[in-house]
Amino acid sequence: MGIKTYNPYTPSRRNMTGSDFSEITKSTPEKSLCTSLSKNAGRNNQGKITVRHRGGGSRRKYRIIDFKRNSKDGIPAKVIGIEYDPNRTANIALICYADGEKAYILAPEGLTDGMTVMNGPEAEVRVGNCLPLSEIPVGSQVHNVELYPGKGGQLVRSAGNSAQLMAKEGKYATLRLPSGEMRMVPIVCRASIGIVGNGDHSLINIGKAGRKRNMGIRPTVRGSVMNPNDHPHGGGEGKTGIGRSGPCTPWGKPALGLKTRKKKKASNKLIVRRRDGRAIK
Repeated sequence: MGIKTYNPYTPSRRNMTGSDFSEITKSTPEKSLCTSLSKNAGRNNQGKITVRHRGGGSRRKYRIIDFKRNSKDGIPAKVIGIEYDPNRTANIALICYADGEKAYILAPEGLTDGMTVMNGPEAEVRVGNCLPLSEIPVGSQVHNVELYPGKGGQLVRSAGNSAQLMAKEGKYATLRLPSGEMRMVPIVCRASIGIVGNGDHSLINIGKAGRKRNMGIRPTVRGSVMNPNDHPHGGGEGKTGIGRSGPCTPWGKPALGLKTRKKKKASNKLIVRRRDGRAIK
């Protein structure tokens, strides 16, 4: 998908870019696969803000994506159309199985209308098909990777991403994730073949604040302009330093370099190499 620019008839329009939606072939979503999406503005069930800078935004329906792809093994499905999804960076593909049932899947690069996709161990190693890792050749690019058999894809789902299958040994397959991390995944877990589409998404320049508000993202205020009772960086006359050895979060935790992963987390043993190149200890 390409990037389009705009005539600079306003200052904000000068650097704004957007997607040209050249891959999109279907403009309206499938009603039976949509559900309402309630807003909570980043608040939990007690009304407390747990995720900051959320609120407002355009109304949108949630498209129900089939991340599991295990209910129609061996049944071919035809791609009806490629659609835009406001809930994710990747595009989605509407497929119709031979028995008439429809479903949404993530649209990988190269998937077009009329192509056939299939799920299951007997499926071909072809773009859009979903197979267990045990049936995928070493070196293949995959996405929508399961961490637990039957739970559905949890890894590598955003636009332009892919993981590479590096090795298969015993009960585990080793994947190189987009971050550079090497991780073992149970070999019976499923993954889809190919690279997630809409790879130019990261090149889009938002251009103006109002477009960010339409996405449901509220303004972010610097801690250094707050009062000291609101942020550790706050206070002082005029523009002043933060008064600490390093930047902090609003709750006083170090903002840079602090490792938040639990040292005794059970899945640590499945990480072969971290994204910084170091082995997990």
